[in-house]
Amino acid sequence: MEESVVTETLAGKVAIVTGGSRGIGEGIARRLAAAGATVAITYNSSAEQAESVAKSIGEAGGTAVAVRVDAADRAGVRAGIGEIAERFGRLDILVNNAGVTVVGPIDSIGDAEYDRSLAINLTAVFVASQEALRYLVDGGRIITIGSINADRIHFGGGSVYALTKAGVAGLTRALAREVSDRGITVNTVQPGPVDTDMNPADGPFAEITRPHIAVGRYGTAAEVGSLVTYLAGPDAAYVTGATINVDGGFAA
Repeated sequence: MEESVVTETLAGKVAIVTGGSRGIGEGIARRLAAAGATVAITYNSSAEQAESVAKSIGEAGGTAVAVRVDAADRAGVRAGIGEIAERFGRLDILVNNAGVTVVGPIDSIGDAEYDRSLAINLTAVFVASQEALRYLVDGGRIITIGSINADRIHFGGGSVYALTKAGVAGLTRALAREVSDRGITVNTVQPGPVDTDMNPADGPFAEITRPHIAVGRYGTAAEVGSLVTYLAGPDAAYVTGATINVDGGFAA
């Protein structure tokens, strides 16, 4: 995993990164920890990977723990948020990153796939944000990882995925106004094509995707993590209700 020197702008803060055991979530967790935050990584099925990431962050001088939370289970999401906040005695940052990708012709997507996609990509964001607001300190941060596909899709079959990611962008704008009196900011980060094990830069979709990226390459999880870390920090106190693309010009 790519690393760089980061000043500890988040020292003393406690952050939750849902789905933080791999890919973009892992990159975010590492960046937040490098900035001084104590990071709780949630996972569902990848316990060994989550523990490995937490251990690696600790070995690098940071603090991280892994907590099992099924994003499709509303009660589980609420319990997980509460457990983490109570364990550390505070909560400063919630990063809604957990998500699934459902791709296929609209007439091929069954009810179960549709319901699970909405449950994880959209409902879990609402539930986690709702619960986190019970614990978030004034001046806290809610950051949701959306997708550039909410604005632009260069392939067929992405209707359900785009629906869920457009939904979280709308939630962000509305929620930002609702919690502004507490100094809490709410923003959405929309990654474009990012090199992960689920969507590798040398994978089967790369050749048709890369020509659409202005900079000509996939992004990295660390680059997404850098933007999230900025939004989580003190310099971003005037940024709220925003949808910010980190996509290499994919939507340009």
